[in-house]
Amino acid sequence: MSLMLDEIRSQPEVIKALVSSERDNIRSLAKEINDRGVNFSLIAARGTSDNAATYAKYMLGIIAGMPVGLAAPSIFTLYGAHPRLDHSLVIGVSQSGQAADVIEYLENSKKCGALTACVTNEEDSPITKTADFTMLCHAGPEKSVAATKTYTSTLADFAMLSFMLGKRDDLLASLAGIGDKIEQVINSLEDVIARRAERYRYMNECFVLARGINYATAFEGALKLAETCYVNAERFSSADFMHGPIAMINEDIPCFLYAPTGAAFDSMMGAARKLKERNAELIVVSDNDEILSMATTPFKIPFTVEEELSPIVYIVVGQLFAQYLATAKKHDPDHPRGLSKVTITR
Repeated sequence: MSLMLDEIRSQPEVIKALVSSERDNIRSLAKEINDRGVNFSLIAARGTSDNAATYAKYMLGIIAGMPVGLAAPSIFTLYGAHPRLDHSLVIGVSQSGQAADVIEYLENSKKCGALTACVTNEEDSPITKTADFTMLCHAGPEKSVAATKTYTSTLADFAMLSFMLGKRDDLLASLAGIGDKIEQVINSLEDVIARRAERYRYMNECFVLARGINYATAFEGALKLAETCYVNAERFSSADFMHGPIAMINEDIPCFLYAPTGAAFDSMMGAARKLKERNAELIVVSDNDEILSMATTPFKIPFTVEEELSPIVYIVVGQLFAQYLATAKKHDPDHPRGLSKVTITR
């Protein structure tokens, strides 16, 4: 049906290959981080990679106890600043490995004393020649412009690093099985999503909400809708949404909620109740029957997964929805207008 759909369906095997192949490599990076006394991290990225960096911000902070900031490449590329980065880890994320501003950020960070690493899908790309350590996605060629398998594999790299730094062998064991969980989601929900996406054929705007570790899922889900379906998809933390944007809600603007079981669930449940009071149309992705019962369009995840790993699973629903909504709107999800696979910014 499309390259994007093929690549969505390939994710179970991609994640399995990554977990097997990158374990020793990432363990070496974790050891170097500990040996050098690194106590904070910065991550430089753009687009989908930036959404993966948001996931890493939560994971490294929660699991490894390492404060993380999302880097502003223009500090170097536009302003020529020289921040003090000793005892820091700077990670550049670029699926193509060609992001010029991210590479320049890594080069300058190294000069400022940082340990550097990168996440990429291209083993021989320019970014790997700059970083001290490389974490690979093992996703194979990604031909569709909209990133899918490189996004979830980037999350898996960050999850593995966090679990190793935090000595969470239990979560490492769960990560080894996450490919099977993705396969369950595709098998149980793809046909359902294909049918229900038709309802939103004339949707031009929506809100996408999540909280905590899945904040990245809201951003990435919204990006997929924007770039493949040309929908104005505004993304928010459910907490931030209550502080003003909820005033925009009416029954004509659908709201996507990513709400897995976990520490952030009660906040999402509260948001769902307030949205229903305003007659909002809810599209809910969850394993919880109570919040799903409030949805106009529910997508039930057929199992409960650790919240730390849920973004790798839950975004697959968003990817599939974007794919089938794009085709319902008669758009080509593989070739979004005005976009190319590699975007170079400085």
